[in-house]
Amino acid sequence: MKLLSQHIENDRSGYVRMIPEQPEDMWHLYNLILKGDQLTASTMRGVKKESSTGSVISNRVWITLTISIEDVFFDIQACALRINGKNIVESKHVGIGQYHTLDLEMNNAFTLKKPEWDPISLQRVKDACDITRQADVAAVTMQEGLAVVCLMTQYMTVVRQRIEVPVPRKRRGSTTNYEKGVQRFYGHIYRAIKQHVDFSVVKVVILGSPGFVRDQFFDYMMAEAVRVNDRQIIENKSKFLLVHTSSGHKGALEEVMRDPQIKVRLADTKSAQEAKAIDNFYQMLNNDPDRAFYGYDDVQKAAEHGAIGTLMITDELFRSADIPTRKKYIKLIEDSKATNAEVLIFSSLHVSGERLSQLTGVAAILNFPLVIDSDGEYSTDESDNK
Repeated sequence: MKLLSQHIENDRSGYVRMIPEQPEDMWHLYNLILKGDQLTASTMRGVKKESSTGSVISNRVWITLTISIEDVFFDIQACALRINGKNIVESKHVGIGQYHTLDLEMNNAFTLKKPEWDPISLQRVKDACDITRQADVAAVTMQEGLAVVCLMTQYMTVVRQRIEVPVPRKRRGSTTNYEKGVQRFYGHIYRAIKQHVDFSVVKVVILGSPGFVRDQFFDYMMAEAVRVNDRQIIENKSKFLLVHTSSGHKGALEEVMRDPQIKVRLADTKSAQEAKAIDNFYQMLNNDPDRAFYGYDDVQKAAEHGAIGTLMITDELFRSADIPTRKKYIKLIEDSKATNAEVLIFSSLHVSGERLSQLTGVAAILNFPLVIDSDGEYSTDESDNK
């Protein structure tokens, strides 16, 4: 995302003007754009004109509209964003109050105006425009006849292609059909990697499977690359990392992110930091449950006591159309930061975010235990001992 201009008043109202430059930018915008905001962008609209002879001519023309946003639709697979609302600025072709849908497109500038830019939204703009925060992990989970090719960024885990190829069973005395089926299956995966993985950006390509499917595919891929002199695959051989998973489905990526090899290779990425934090939370929940809280009410009480060491929260909670709900989570973050807590905002489209969503979307690891007594009151161990 490129930031063209930004103007925020003292009362936090204001606008930003930006240009989306890659598909992931649409995810950032989905988290930024809310009902009640104003969006100015160029769009195509059909216009009918009546000629002097009475015939009607239809043309599509480019116009610039400003709408008051009512609905936002995000297509995860296509990374496409459609915003619906009422026109609020008089236009030659669209009257005030008429509904229109704006499709935000790559490399087309737009202006987003908000009555209040909260800290979470401003940080989202900053993150989206930071060129160091790009997608850097690809993953292929596979089992015999099934493979899922994913791109993993710090905010999203996007399935780029699902591959299903029938593989005949082995027959006693002849494995010819089986071997042909396997070769055809591996060929599809090879071409999918070539199509979807940008090796100039990606640091690691994870190959995960049960059994030896990943090893056999890797051997096939390298042999095929040598046969056709595919320099891209050959020169990036060291980026491939083979790990065990229980299946070839996307859900197996949750296991992948817990693998020690992966943690080492991705030590400098936000996704690895989040995966480590959620693992630490579950360990604390098992070993010292008075230091592992989840759910807004309990976490908010922990914040009041200044007990939070690490706060984890999903970005989905900030997309609430209910302003008081959104503000209470923003306040929770601000209160936690005031006591020097580490705050991690998880993407609900990332595997780590999906795990956090199962815990209501908000959880915290505490610096010291908080005990809930029979009256529902919270106290520290120190206060109990007095």
